Amino acid sequence: MIISPLQSLTIFTVYVVFLFLIAYLSSRKSTTYTFFNGNKNSPWYAVAYGMIGTTLSGVTFISLPGMVKAANFSYLQVCFGYILGYFVIAYVLMPIYYSRNLISIYGYLEERFNTTAYKTGSSFFLVSRALQAAGKLFIMATVLQTFIYEPLGISYIVNTAILLLIISLYTLKGGIKTVVWTDTVQTTFMLAAAIITISIISNVLDSTPIELMYKAHEETSYTTIFNWDINSPGYFWKQFISGAFLAIVMTGLDQDMMQKNLTIKTLKKAQLNMVSFSFILFVTFALFLCLGAILYLYTDSIQFELPKKSDQLYPLIAQHKLGILGASIFLLGVIASAFSSADSAITSLTTAFCVDFLKFGKGTLSEENMTKTKKNIHFLIAFILFVFVISFDAMNNSNAMDTILKLASFTYGPLLGLFSFGIFMKEKYQPRWIPITCLVAPILCYLLQTNSSNWFNGYKFGYEILLLNGLLTFLGLWVSCLIKPNKNAINS
Repeated sequence: MIISPLQSLTIFTVYVVFLFLIAYLSSRKSTTYTFFNGNKNSPWYAVAYGMIGTTLSGVTFISLPGMVKAANFSYLQVCFGYILGYFVIAYVLMPIYYSRNLISIYGYLEERFNTTAYKTGSSFFLVSRALQAAGKLFIMATVLQTFIYEPLGISYIVNTAILLLIISLYTLKGGIKTVVWTDTVQTTFMLAAAIITISIISNVLDSTPIELMYKAHEETSYTTIFNWDINSPGYFWKQFISGAFLAIVMTGLDQDMMQKNLTIKTLKKAQLNMVSFSFILFVTFALFLCLGAILYLYTDSIQFELPKKSDQLYPLIAQHKLGILGASIFLLGVIASAFSSADSAITSLTTAFCVDFLKFGKGTLSEENMTKTKKNIHFLIAFILFVFVISFDAMNNSNAMDTILKLASFTYGPLLGLFSFGIFMKEKYQPRWIPITCLVAPILCYLLQTNSSNWFNGYKFGYEILLLNGLLTFLGLWVSCLIKPNKNAINS
C-alpha cells in the first residue's frame, strides 16, 4: 500500500506544529543575544546529540544506504578520519574560540590579522553555507513535491516558499537556542527511521538484524571496510586523511556547526560534547550503512529491480514495499534531516552577517534596532536561499548536492589556509593581500583539477583538492609576508 498525499500532508503538518511548540517553549524570555549564543547554557549532551542531524542532512539520509552496493562499508574509513578531526577541533580550535569569548568564530581572524581577514573569512563561509543549504533544501523540496504537493496540484515554487517560511518563522525568535532543541528531536526521528525500517525488513524476512548482517558478511562484500590498494581512490590513508581535514573545515571552521558548541557554558563541557559527538556520529554512519546492506538483501529476496541511481533505492522501497508505517517513518526521517540542516544554516548565516558585518555586540545599535535588523536579515537570507533552490530546480540538476560538495572544497580551502597560518605562524607574520590570496588559490585549484589528467599522467583530483587549496592559501599568505612594501612608493 502506497502512502497517500493527504496522509503525507498530515504527517508533515503535525511535525511542523511540533517544531513550533518546541520553538515557543525554548524562546521564552529570549533577547537578541539569545538568538546568537543561546545564553551560553545549552547542555553539552543535547548539542552533541542534535549535531548528528545537522551533520547527516537529507542527502546522507537517502544516499548513504544506497552507496553500499558500489562502495561497501569503505565510507567508514573516512569516518575514522572524522574522529581524529573532531579531536583536533576539541583541543586545538575550541580553546582558541573560548579564550576569546567569540560569537562568530571568524572574529579570531580579526584579532590575529585584521578586519580585512575577518570579513574575508566570514564571506567565504556565507557563500559556502548558502550553497550547501540551498542544495539540501532542493533535495528536501523534491521529496515533498513527490509525496505531497505534486499529487495535490501545487507547484514546486509554492512548495519551496512554504518550506522556507516555516523554517524562518520557528527560528526567528529563539535562534540557536531553538535550533539546539529542535535538532535533538530531528536527530531522534532520523535514527528512528533507520531502526524501524531495519525492524520492518527483518520481520518480513523472518530474521533478526544481526542474522541479516551476518548473511551480508558471509554471502556478499557489502561489509568490507578497508582498502589497502595504494592506487585506488578508496585507499585507506587517503580516505582517512581526507576525512580528518573535512571534519576540521566543515565543522571546526564552520560557523553553522561551531555556533551550537559555543552555546555551551564552559570549554571543558564543550570539548566533552565534541569528543562524544565524534563517536556517536561514527555509530550513526555505521547504522545507515547496515541499513543499506539490509535494503540490498531485501531487494534480492523479492527480486526488486534496482533503480538506475542508488539514491533512489531507499525512497522507492519505503514508498512501495514497506507499507504505511515504513513510508511514514521514511518521510519523517527525510523531513527531520532537511529541517535539521536548514534551520541551523539560516540561523548561522544570520549570525555571521549581523555580527561580522553589522557589528552586533559592539555597542553601535540599541536592542530594539538589533531586533528589527536581525529580523530583516533573517528573512532576506531565507529569500536568497529560495532563489537558489528555485535555480537548482530550473536547471533540473539531479546531482545538485555533488556539485555543492565539490564547491565546498573550494570555498573552505581559504578558511583552512587562513586559520592554519594564524595558529601555526608567529604573530610577527602579518600577511598582506589576504582577499586576493584567498581568491587566487581556489582559481589555481580549479585549473589544476580541470587539467590534472593531462598534466599529471592521468591523475584526477577528488576531495583532496581541499588540502591543496588550503596549502596554496597558506603559501600565498607566507609569501606576502616576505615581500616588503615599497617604501619609495609609499613616500611618493
